[in-house]
Amino acid sequence: MLHAIIKEKKNKWLQSRDCTIRDLIKYIREKGQLRDTQIEAIETYLFLKIQGQNKPLWQLFSEGFFTNGTDLSKLNINQIARDFLTNNKDAFAVYDFARTKSGNSSLLPELERRIVDNPATLNYEAIIKSIFYNVSYADYLMSLPMGAGKTFLMATFIYLDLYFAEKEPDNKSFAHNFLVLIPSGLKSSIIPSLKTIENFDPSWVIPEPFSSNLKKLLKFDVLDEQKTAKRSNKARNPNAQKVNACLPSPFGQVFVVNAEKVILESFKFDKDAQIPFEEEEQDTTNDLKKLFGKIPNLSILIDEVHHAATDDIKLRQAVNYWHTKGNITTVLGFSGTPYLQGAETIKAGDYAFKFSQIINTVYYYPLVTAIKKFLKTPTVKIGQNLTRFEIIKQGIKDFDIQYKNIVYENGTIAKIAIYCSNIQVLEEEVYPFLTTDLKIDPTEILKFHGGNKEYSLSKENELAFRSLDLPISKKRYILLVQVGKEGWDCPSLTAVILSQKGDSPQNMVLQTSCRCLRQVGKGKEETALIWLNKDNADTLNKQLKQEQNSSIDELNSIKRIGKADMVERHSRMQYLRLPTVDFYQMKVTYQSIDEEKNANTKIKLKDIIKKMEDYKASALISTSEISNIDTGTIDIINETGIAFANYNQWLFEISRQSFGLISETQLHQYDTELHEIFETVSFEKDGNRFFNELYDLHLIQSKIRVAFSIKRDLKTDTEVIPKQAELLIAERLTDVEQNPKLYPTEADTNKILELDKTNESVEVDMIEVEKAYTLMKEALETQGMGNMVMSYDSFKSGKEYSSVVKSKNNSFHYLPYNFGGSGSSGFEIETLQKTLQLADFKSKNLEIYYNGERGLTEFVIHCFAKEGKYWKNIGKYTTDFLIIKRTAKDKIHKALLIETKGALYAEDKLFQKKKNYVETEFLKLNQEKFGYQRFDFLYLEDSKNIVANIKKLNDKLNQFFND
Repeated sequence: MLHAIIKEKKNKWLQSRDCTIRDLIKYIREKGQLRDTQIEAIETYLFLKIQGQNKPLWQLFSEGFFTNGTDLSKLNINQIARDFLTNNKDAFAVYDFARTKSGNSSLLPELERRIVDNPATLNYEAIIKSIFYNVSYADYLMSLPMGAGKTFLMATFIYLDLYFAEKEPDNKSFAHNFLVLIPSGLKSSIIPSLKTIENFDPSWVIPEPFSSNLKKLLKFDVLDEQKTAKRSNKARNPNAQKVNACLPSPFGQVFVVNAEKVILESFKFDKDAQIPFEEEEQDTTNDLKKLFGKIPNLSILIDEVHHAATDDIKLRQAVNYWHTKGNITTVLGFSGTPYLQGAETIKAGDYAFKFSQIINTVYYYPLVTAIKKFLKTPTVKIGQNLTRFEIIKQGIKDFDIQYKNIVYENGTIAKIAIYCSNIQVLEEEVYPFLTTDLKIDPTEILKFHGGNKEYSLSKENELAFRSLDLPISKKRYILLVQVGKEGWDCPSLTAVILSQKGDSPQNMVLQTSCRCLRQVGKGKEETALIWLNKDNADTLNKQLKQEQNSSIDELNSIKRIGKADMVERHSRMQYLRLPTVDFYQMKVTYQSIDEEKNANTKIKLKDIIKKMEDYKASALISTSEISNIDTGTIDIINETGIAFANYNQWLFEISRQSFGLISETQLHQYDTELHEIFETVSFEKDGNRFFNELYDLHLIQSKIRVAFSIKRDLKTDTEVIPKQAELLIAERLTDVEQNPKLYPTEADTNKILELDKTNESVEVDMIEVEKAYTLMKEALETQGMGNMVMSYDSFKSGKEYSSVVKSKNNSFHYLPYNFGGSGSSGFEIETLQKTLQLADFKSKNLEIYYNGERGLTEFVIHCFAKEGKYWKNIGKYTTDFLIIKRTAKDKIHKALLIETKGALYAEDKLFQKKKNYVETEFLKLNQEKFGYQRFDFLYLEDSKNIVANIKKLNDKLNQFFND
């Protein structure tokens, strides 16, 4: 479908010179914090935003953006159809789409035939708009399975939009503000989703200082308050007040809101209308509708979009209304499946065709692939003709055998969730069965449900439920009713039991069963257990087929994808007799001097208490008439927040963030002072305690930890030390995964290694080649086969070695070089290739070696920056290439350090500091020690103008290697 076409187009764009995000994608991959599927989704998103100019999908489709370049002249169609398709882009786009391969045939063979037979009879624009649900804004669906990191993707897209919006404020393709819609069934997931977005580290996707600056810009509001006034034009709905307070020109505002309850109910709908009625005087819940229509450059992100599909008309009408106000940038949906519950019918004249997939799915990552790559590998067991208790008993037995003693690397223990159809079943049947018949310790069991008149749970149960994925939780058997089906992020959940029909809503058996598949340890092979009765198994099979084109049998047969094809690598250090790089390095020694005899913790904590107001921000709510936001009243806010606060858990977090230097026992010795701080930074509401977000909790906790340490002064000693560095640490040269950026090719690598063994010259004796050609030609002509004689040039090329092989004595100290995988621009390879071709490089008998593969080289420069009177260590720098010139004694006489970077790094402050140190201090101190300029530095920025870069390199070669 469309997502496959987009993937092909996107990959071509990424490798083209027109791609402007190669450096950004390379940066993201090098950071290594996101999965490949998340990065692929980011590539797709930016492809549509930048190359697709954020146009509606129907418009891109009509303009031929997704066509595959079919050559109409080569198709067996009549001339009338050929001429019509040539002159009508939208018709050709539909025809090309119909011809898309689907198995052994076309996707829509009947539509393909009708277009050829009668091309002018169809309304192509209407067909295309119908395919894309008749929406006139950018509307994309990202389909990733549970556990693939959809919420992280939301955060990523928010930060990327703001990043580009700051650079180009007038570019309407990128949003300035965001509305995150959470389905009503997932109210319990609003806070975790918000926290995931709020705590996301933007430096994973955007370099400093931009990432830190953007994080400071973001402002979050959860719109989950109840209305406080009835029929009134006064905006007393607290949710509307929050929106109103940020107008008229917010930037970086993120609203998280319950989709159906807060948004959809704020409209009065007509079944046949495309937008809601404008009955402004009748219902003040219209406040939010009007106010969201005033927020500029708004992107809407819809989590678990398939939930909203049950009320899809209302949701679509709501968005259409906001679009009429001109403020919608993009609508971005997230779902675990790209499949519709029922096929969509599209009419084309008197003919209709159907789609079972959601057609605006621009990226799709199947559940089965995710299990093969990173999710836990499940074993699904089915209790044929077993009672509820028999299934629970067998499920717990299997869990205890396989997982009871497992403690994951993050300190959490494995857990099993047993879902119950109602509270009575949990309280009166399942819980007693576990404690009495199975003799399970009640302290290891957690019951969690909404409560009823007969059974209620304390607030500690909710706190325990929210803490399940922390090392402090010792709950192993989790009993649930109507919670934990979706939006529950608990990677240490390892097993699920659905023992009876009704334990999970029928339409959510797949989501509930897969709750236990989330990965705990990155890169670890983990397994999970799912126990079902026959009814739930049948439902799961049906949903797997419908939503994932899979089955229970396939899940049970999945094996982790093995390691990719590995390529053996070879050192050529001995053959090249490559000398060590002799250089001088600055060494800074830090000495800590105590300024106190003891920590004086109590005094410091009391000082924090006195200064608590310094750590508190100011906030207000503006209440005004909807028709005039410039008038009204302003209320000062003293407390706000949604994160549950618990004193002991707070102390645990302070201790954890001290990396074990401060124990909880030590903290409890100062309970009096710490309790006072805790009471200040938190507040009571509806019987619960919450952290007050107006306080800078991170800073306060940091100051508490400092209060337990002795004040120290730092003194430094600086010296210059000699170093010798091998360009290859042989024992670290291991096999590498096959990827497109290995260089040279396998054939050239094998030829170089073969020539190394024989010491055969790479220069071919052309006289001998001419003799061989003459003999071959005469032999064929004698046998009457003169027509088979190839040209001399073709014969000669077959005898000559490639340019890479000819350069083997001037490069490649190991084979092959690994220049990275997908997302790499190929700039490094191009730099190496062009350098080896330069006439001045050859005439000066220079050598070039790749030094950029981290961990393989000893030539690493420690960088420092002067801060006041001290040198501060700012990290290590490893240059990409070294071009060297040897002396007669086979020593390195001079070395040119070459750095190849994309434009993205031009504003990376840390990189610029390192670059500045190398260009100044490093070069200077080595010149002083050697008595001549031993090193020089060249920075090449990736650009479309490769000629300018090569000229810059050639000029530097002639300037530096002039002796």
